[in-house]
Order: sequence, then C-alpha cells, then structure tokens
Amino acid sequence: MTQSEPEKKKPIWRRYFLWGMPVAGIAAAFVAGIIFWGGFNTAMEATNTEKFCISCHEMRDYIYTEYKGTIHDVNRSGVGAVCSDCHVPKDWTHKIIRKIQASKELYGKLVGTISTPEKFEAKRIHLAMNEWERMKKTDSRECRNCHDFESMMPEFQKPRARQQHLNAMEVGQTCIDCHKGIAHSNIRDRAPEEYLEKLEAPNPKFARPIPPEYLASLERIEAKEAAEAEAEKAARKAQQEAVRAQIAAAVDAALAEERAKADGTATDAAASGGSDVGGNIDWNAVASTDLKLFYPGQASFEWVQNGKTHGGARPLTKGGDKCSTCHAKELDAIGNKIVAGGELEPTPIPGKRGVIDATVQAAHDGENLYIRLQWADAGHNPVPFVDGGKMDPDNPIKVAMMITGTGIELGEQVGCWASCHADNTYMPFAPDAETIAANPDVAARLTAKDTVTKYISESRIKVEVKGRRGKPLGGWDKLQAEDQIAQYLQDGTFLDLMRVYADGSATNGYLLEQRVVNDGEISASASLSGGMWTVVFSRPLNSGAPGDVPLEPGKTYTVGFAIHDDHAAARFHHVTLNTSLALDDDSADINVVKQ
Repeated sequence: MTQSEPEKKKPIWRRYFLWGMPVAGIAAAFVAGIIFWGGFNTAMEATNTEKFCISCHEMRDYIYTEYKGTIHDVNRSGVGAVCSDCHVPKDWTHKIIRKIQASKELYGKLVGTISTPEKFEAKRIHLAMNEWERMKKTDSRECRNCHDFESMMPEFQKPRARQQHLNAMEVGQTCIDCHKGIAHSNIRDRAPEEYLEKLEAPNPKFARPIPPEYLASLERIEAKEAAEAEAEKAARKAQQEAVRAQIAAAVDAALAEERAKADGTATDAAASGGSDVGGNIDWNAVASTDLKLFYPGQASFEWVQNGKTHGGARPLTKGGDKCSTCHAKELDAIGNKIVAGGELEPTPIPGKRGVIDATVQAAHDGENLYIRLQWADAGHNPVPFVDGGKMDPDNPIKVAMMITGTGIELGEQVGCWASCHADNTYMPFAPDAETIAANPDVAARLTAKDTVTKYISESRIKVEVKGRRGKPLGGWDKLQAEDQIAQYLQDGTFLDLMRVYADGSATNGYLLEQRVVNDGEISASASLSGGMWTVVFSRPLNSGAPGDVPLEPGKTYTVGFAIHDDHAAARFHHVTLNTSLALDDDSADINVVKQ
C-alpha cells in the first residue's frame, strides 16, 4: 500500500487574485466606491438645500425675498417647497442632467452676470423663459413632485380652478401654462405675445384620462352647490313674497282711505306700478330665474382676450369656453373686488355694491315677448368725481337687454361683452372731444360727437387687442365703409338693444358701428315700491324691423342684461355674463313660456 502524496498548494495567483484581479484591490475598490458614492450623493443633496441655494447674494437678495411669504413658502398645510423642489428633478438620471446644466451658473457667478439688481432685472425675462421652456418640455415634472391631476379633488377647489384643471387634462395643458409667477414676481407680461401663444399651446401628448375619483368629486360638489343655490333661491323668494304682501297691504289700505274721501282721489301710481304693460300675463304662474349682475369696471372686450391681463383668454379665444364656464359661480367675489378699486376700477365709488341679485321672468303670447325684472334698491352713494354726485340725475335706474345677432366675434361666448371696448366712454383709451373732432370723417358718422358709444368689432376694419408697441386698444376711428355696415345690418350682425328708464319710458334699437335708437316697437313700465324695483317691458317676437332679432321657436339666443342703478351712466353699471334664452325650452337659462 503506497502512501498518498500530500495535496499541492494552490499557486499564489490563485490564492490572492479573483478573476485575474487582486482580492484586496477589489475589496478596496468596493469600499472606496461606497465612500465615493455616499460622499457624492451627500454633496449633491447638500446643493439641493435652501441654505445652499441662497448662499450667494444674487439668490438671497433678489429671488429669495420674492419667494418668502408665497404659498410655496407658508400655507395652511405647513408643507413648504424649497428651491430644489421646483427646479431639480427627483429621479437620479434627470437630477444629474439638471446639475450638469446648472453648472454653467457657476460661470455666471464668476463673471457677475446678475451681480447687481440692474443686471438681474435686465436678465430676468431670459432666465424665466428658460425655466418656462424646460418645465413645458417635461410636462411640469417638478410641479408633479408634489401636485398631480389624479389626486386633485374638485370639492376643495374654486369653480374656475376645477373647470380649468378638467380642461387641462382633456386637451393636454400642463402646470406652467397657467401658473407662472406663483413663487416669484410674475413677469409673464414682459414676454412677446407670439412667444406665449406658442409656449402655452396645449400638447396632445400631455392629455390624460379624467380619473374616476375626480369625476365623482366633481359630481358631489356640483350637487352640493345646486342644493345650496336652491335653498338660497327659496329664501330669497320668500323674502320677495313678504315684500310683495307688504306692498299689497299698503295699496289696499291706501285705496280704502281714498274711497273714504269725498273727492275720490285715485291711489298713488307709483305704488301700483302705473302701467298695464304685461297686464295679460299671470306672473304668478311664470317661473323666475335668478340673475346675478356684477360690476365689471374697465374689463373691456380687448381686456378679456388678452392673456397678459386675463388668465382665461386662451380658454375663451382658443378653447371655445364661455365666460360663464369659469366665472358663473364666483361673480360675488369678482364684483366686490373690482368695485373696491384697483387695476380695473381707477375711480371707485364709495359704497357702491359689487353685485345686484335680480330675478327675471319671461313670457310670450305668440306675438309678443314680455320681460319682468325685479331687484332691491340700494339707496344713494354719491359719485365723488361728478358734481352733485349723480351721473344721470334724471334717471335713478336704467335697464338694458341685448340679444346677440349672427356672425359676431365670440358672440355666443361673451354675449353683450362684444360691444364693450377699451375706447368707449370712461374707458382707459377713450378719445376726448378734440381727438374725435380731429377725425372729421369718422366724427360725421358718429352720433355722439364728444364720446364713443359701444360698438361691435365687425364694424371696424381693425381693433387693437394686444396693445403691441404701445398702440391704444380698440378701434373707434377705423370704421368700415357705410355699405358694409348696411350689409351687416341686413345680415343680422348686430346686438339688438332695448332700454327702459325709471319713468317707464323705453327705447328700442341696436348696436353695430354705434348705439342706434330706431322706431322699433317697445312698451315698458318701471316702479319702486317697498324698496323693490320692478321693470316690465314688451316687444314683438318678430317685428321684421331692422335692428330687431327675430325670436323663433326651436332656437336658442345669447342675451345680456345691464342695470344702471343709483343714477349711474356709461360703464358704471352691473352686467350679466352670457345668458341663454329660448321660447318654451326649459333647457335655456331663461325659458320664455307661453301664456
């Protein structure tokens, strides 16, 4: 039996090398990698802190001061967003790319590109545009670090916001399209309009399905708001009925007193209404519709179309939304804000109310239209910039109704707003009498020699909407040829206009190149009793007269109402948004029922 040979030792290269590499080296490299990676990540995250971002005076003194106090800094939830939350992606790959891109900012620091407030302001729009474009390209990825359409609940949003977010999901808009300047100064108006139109255009790639949770939440809040509106309407109706009962009791008492007198003097006309207009209509059998008229100030047709002044310009002009789509449920807030003074009201009237809550009833007898408006009087608040405090001393109130004709730009979306221009009376670009007189050809065609009445854009060769290069808004002096105006009138391209005054007188006419009063048939009455105004007026459904929009069954019309209260004139009125009207059709806002 032979003795086994001892086992041979592995060669040294087999004992201390793995896959041809030193084991110790591999271990050292592994440890070094961990240390390097940890250090690299620690350093990179350190550059994501607010403390690091404001360590240079450019950020601390210019940008950081604007951010302090904004919704991203302090809010009701206590969750704040720092610089990196909005300007640095969360995922590692895009974060590294962003850091590499941002490295050129170090060069800007070295050469002092924005080292002074003057340099920073000169460069600000360029820097902002870079960020807007980056966020647009990524579908506002950084915004969605915290915000997400799929997690939004309309129940906790304002009506305008919930509608705009719904539109955004459907057409492919992204956060930065609308939300510029929410953490820093809003300088959107410094960018060229053409640039903004291209930048903010919807991207179909960003469109997404509407989450079922969003739709369910929307249904809940709309049902809740509808119930609240019904309760408010019932309460207001009860109040109005109480007022009417009080008025009726007062009239009965007056009649009894008068009958007791030997001379037989008749009762006071003002208390009874003083007119039989609509006397054949049983108004108690006609349902009423609530109208909320708000104070618009100097918000002209040009203003609402300009994205630099009106955030809803794109949904209106490009998306086909109506004014009421966004604003129907926030008129109290809008009216009260404007009437208090500011950009849209440079000459506020102390005490003037921001909204008028009215009711309208509409009926017809197959031949004539009957409209009845009622609202509460608000007393007198003197106008500080008019001698005597009354702009129109002879008329405590005026009521107007306009019916939109055919072929009017945005007519179905804005209604009578199509006639409100930035160069009308008391508007920011209104020409004075001397300027009008300096254009004799135009002045000869305008009835009002020292002011410009309302008109529709079709009556002008050009209407300046954007105010590019300092051009005045509007187009009062750019009248179309007279034969073109005549053609528009024949085609029905005008706003049918009816006006009723406090004494019960009324005028019928239309708006085209200016406000025209013609011989169109109209009857009216107006009375103030128990603190409540009641205005009733009537006109033929289809008179066939020029300037009258024929009202036919099966068609829906866009109408607008305006109330000049407290001796107001010109733009110092209250108006409705676009409102639909139809004969015997309860799907319209105002259903004109047959009696």
